[in-house]
Amino acid sequence: MAERIEHSGIVDRVECDTVHVRITSHSACGGCRAREACGMAEAQEKIIAVKSAESGRYAAGDAVTVGVLRGVGLWAVALAYVGALVVLLAVLIVALVCLKWSEGVSALAAVAGVGVYYVVLWLLRRKIEHTIQFTITKI
Repeated sequence: MAERIEHSGIVDRVECDTVHVRITSHSACGGCRAREACGMAEAQEKIIAVKSAESGRYAAGDAVTVGVLRGVGLWAVALAYVGALVVLLAVLIVALVCLKWSEGVSALAAVAGVGVYYVVLWLLRRKIEHTIQFTITKI
């Protein structure tokens, strides 16, 4: 069986076929014993919408585990970060080398290219969400 990335959380609310789970995301220094002293510890609450045919089994306040296959998680990271980096560098290189634009204009074009990339991702979000499926289990 493939490895899973899992987080514990609490059910925030349930709607039709979707369970909204509140998880706390910790920064990389979350496991460090000195995190309070350095002031770098960060924790963010996030709400994950999990589509489930068994959403009726869950109620607000239930402790659950939300998981996703590691490969799917890596695909999401690639779409969110690696794709944006590739677009940024590609537009910057084309603008500087091929089009001979100034550095400032090339930088603005590269940032605009990343903006367009994220708009395209947003437009394709319904298609993408079918490939990134979360699972939910009661604790």
